[in-house]
Amino acid sequence: MSLGRLLIVGAGGYGRTVAEAALLCGWDSIAFVDDGFPAVSWSGHYDVLGGSSTIARFASEFDAAVCAVGNNQVRKSMTELIEGAGLSLVSIIHPRAYVSTDALVGAGTTIMAGAVVGPYARIGKGCILNANATADHDSEMADYAHLGVGVAIAGTACLGEGAWLQAGRHAGYGVAVDDWEVWK
Repeated sequence: MSLGRLLIVGAGGYGRTVAEAALLCGWDSIAFVDDGFPAVSWSGHYDVLGGSSTIARFASEFDAAVCAVGNNQVRKSMTELIEGAGLSLVSIIHPRAYVSTDALVGAGTTIMAGAVVGPYARIGKGCILNANATADHDSEMADYAHLGVGVAIAGTACLGEGAWLQAGRHAGYGVAVDDWEVWK
């Protein structure tokens, strides 16, 4: 199945990881925008077309976009730029991730290889579930929340908006993490 052209905001390592997942999902071609441009004009196999201020200029050339920036505040502002440019905001779910059919996943979320989203989990807009992360049954990740590599949140755990559990952390049953809180 051909999904068309995808614009990814953020040409760093996570952006390249999202690009690989997108290709595996059926996107035909990918390009980046990144605020490191023009010093950053190439990322992996992909062109970097300009900085984030050029998103609206390139919008008509792409079928959809996603933000692949790890910093939650920046991801929120870049996602707002994508939406403001009139681009469709898509989620990228690696084909080797498991997402329950009873889970809800918001637009612009990226779910990487080995990640698990359990039944009745609610994942907001612009979230990241990195490689081997788990959001178990009935857990909740508010918009722009982020689970680092291998992080697990147990059933009924709740991450507030922009909350970030970095690699090696976890949240047990019913634990709540406040908005924009970072667990290192």
